[in-house]
Amino acid sequence: MYLHRLCHQLGQKGHHVDVVHCVDSYHVLHPGEPETKFAEHPNVHRHELRSPFGRFAPLVAHQTGYPLLQQSKILTLLGGEPYDVVHFHNTSLFGPGILDLPASGNPIRFYTAHEHWLVCPTHVLWKFNERPCEKPECAKCIAINRRPPQLWRYTNLLARKAEAIDQFFSPSEFSAREHASRGFAKPVECLPYFLDRVDEEWRQPAPRPHARPYFLFVGRLEYIKGLQELIAIWDQLKDYDLLVAGSGAYGPELRELAKGNPGIQFLGPQSQQQLGALYYHAIACVVPSLTYETFGIICIEAFARKTPVVVHDLGGLAEVAAKSGGGITYRGRVELIAALHRLGRSPELRAELGENGYRAFLERWTTEAHMDLYFGWIGKVRRS
Repeated sequence: MYLHRLCHQLGQKGHHVDVVHCVDSYHVLHPGEPETKFAEHPNVHRHELRSPFGRFAPLVAHQTGYPLLQQSKILTLLGGEPYDVVHFHNTSLFGPGILDLPASGNPIRFYTAHEHWLVCPTHVLWKFNERPCEKPECAKCIAINRRPPQLWRYTNLLARKAEAIDQFFSPSEFSAREHASRGFAKPVECLPYFLDRVDEEWRQPAPRPHARPYFLFVGRLEYIKGLQELIAIWDQLKDYDLLVAGSGAYGPELRELAKGNPGIQFLGPQSQQQLGALYYHAIACVVPSLTYETFGIICIEAFARKTPVVVHDLGGLAEVAAKSGGGITYRGRVELIAALHRLGRSPELRAELGENGYRAFLERWTTEAHMDLYFGWIGKVRRS
């Protein structure tokens, strides 16, 4: 969502934007087409990489650290019209070898770490497939996660290729600190996510989509997103329903866990317009992730509708809640249940936190705030 919004806003400002993405990598974990479609700006041009070798192409990049089977098309694109900026996002299945490929025009090079791939072979600092990673034990962890080892991680390949990047970014100060504490040598600056005018409906929410009072979960249905924690406590929250928006590989197991509770409803993937009304009329949006989120874009989507958040006191989620004053953090199920009851029983508290979140959104996480930072960094690099 961040990349779609960024590209659209650059297009709105009259810039030509090329997006190069690997369809083979997408299909490694998702065999079908995306469930949700998004409108594309006429100034934004997508270039799909589809190798005749299919999933073997990202596997080669994963193992060697170089996009060997996609490199020819990438070089053709980079060698065309001169670029002002080349911005890398989620390059794990291209490998570090993509970072210094030659490009016409000697562009500024940015890299945004949306996950923790630069310091974690599993991307998400989820240790032994059971808990957040407190200190690296990578060889054992990738074995337990059944990931093929990446021998290039035991060389200086990443450090050498990272020298080509003018500035690394992360969406939160927490994540920037994690990169430094786990040995990533290049400075990482905070460039937070934002909500743009493509989502104009947040100013004019649709009618209430659900009759009973409800809390909202929005996100991928994966184990590390923590929805099972909400399902486990929902028999203690009978006055409220739980609406779940999203899809994912863990969806069947979650539906099985929830099948005895009529207060839990799975809505499937939702458009931004549908989400707008769901956010606006919810008591709060609950973000129970079990590992370190780099930011929590769900939080600012809720804040834009004056809806507070209840978040696990972990990683970037806690940072967003603290900076906004628009949410409640919790540790453990007892605190989570207490937080939900507090908000459900106090419309005044819900309104106060919602207003706090909305003010912080206007100050920190709008298109204007983000673009000021983005172009500020372009100017800073050019002057350096």
